[in-house]
Amino acid sequence: MTSKNPRPNSSPQNNTSSTDAVFESDELPSEGRLAAIDLGTVRVGIAVCDPSQTWTSPYETWNRQPGKEEKYFRELIHKERLVGFVVGLPLHNDGKESRISAAAREFAAWLRVTFQLPVTLFDERFSSAQASALLDQMELTQKKRKERLDQLAAHIILEAYLESSRQPKTPPLAIDDRQNN
Repeated sequence: MTSKNPRPNSSPQNNTSSTDAVFESDELPSEGRLAAIDLGTVRVGIAVCDPSQTWTSPYETWNRQPGKEEKYFRELIHKERLVGFVVGLPLHNDGKESRISAAAREFAAWLRVTFQLPVTLFDERFSSAQASALLDQMELTQKKRKERLDQLAAHIILEAYLESSRQPKTPPLAIDDRQNN
């Protein structure tokens, strides 16, 4: 598989233009391992699920390194036999996107083009706050807390995505409607 970046000689970490931020989510397979990404400018939190998409677990927090992202994600895909990605989309409380949202969209597009796997964006509002609240309940050093925050946020994103994908896509019929069919 040859590597193709959205723009020549670029890495997703250095792309800050919102002109490339148009990204439509793919439909992810209903079976197979997925990875969730909590994207940061310095660190990337990663969580994975089992092949039946029932269980999720924090995987790791990767410190971004310019020029090494393709190698890292290629190895992750191979090692974990991933079939797709869920990238957290940071939104404001009112649901509007921000400059950081554009970076997430661009990263998602880079993943799709580079690795030819389906990628979907998923609302990550409050995932870091939830992760932080969970970590507050544990007695961790500041260093351990920092290491776990992003991967726990990715875990929360993946759990929420999988839960939402299990929900019916259309509202169920009212009891009266079912009797008329």
